[in-house]
Amino acid sequence: MNFLDDWSNIGDMTKNDTRQHIIAIGADLISIHGFGSTGLNKILSEAQVPKGSFYHYFKSKNDFGLAVIETYAQDYEARMSETLANEELQPVDRLRNYLRRSVEDLKSCDFSKGCLIGNLGQEMASQSALFRERLDAIFSDWEQRIARCLKAAQEAGQIGQNVDTDQMGAFILSGWQGSLLRAKVQRSMLPLLRFEEMILKQLGAAD
Repeated sequence: MNFLDDWSNIGDMTKNDTRQHIIAIGADLISIHGFGSTGLNKILSEAQVPKGSFYHYFKSKNDFGLAVIETYAQDYEARMSETLANEELQPVDRLRNYLRRSVEDLKSCDFSKGCLIGNLGQEMASQSALFRERLDAIFSDWEQRIARCLKAAQEAGQIGQNVDTDQMGAFILSGWQGSLLRAKVQRSMLPLLRFEEMILKQLGAAD
């Protein structure tokens, strides 16, 4: 997911624009370098805003990190709505589109970013209870969105009635996050494509 837009007219920004601009720059840097390794000075330099502006919008770096998480989650949940909840498609095709769009995202950034929420979960879960709780709540919501799509597929007769859609939704999300990490390490689409193929076969919904 690319949070960078055309910020060439920084001088004409509204206050909300400035806040979102700082978040956008920070999200991009954190996606590549991690939260701990992304210094405030680097964010300010890339965003071309003074330190006073940062503290006008954010109480601390942790407060900023939580704002980045919220922005990413909102954007990703819009993506999930466009794919998993797209009633113009059959439910299994919605799931397939969701997975394949994620493949294209990773490919478009040359394997440098992956999922920001997953990256932060690995980095911050043991360091901050506040981060851990928020990230866990986001993952739980994503699991439920996948589970609802699977339930629709079940009701449409596309997958078996024996599938526990809640457990499968949790399994798909966890497996997909692991596949994203493996793809970044290998710099290859293969782990993602293998996971997609195995999940669709397991559901009895492969091409």
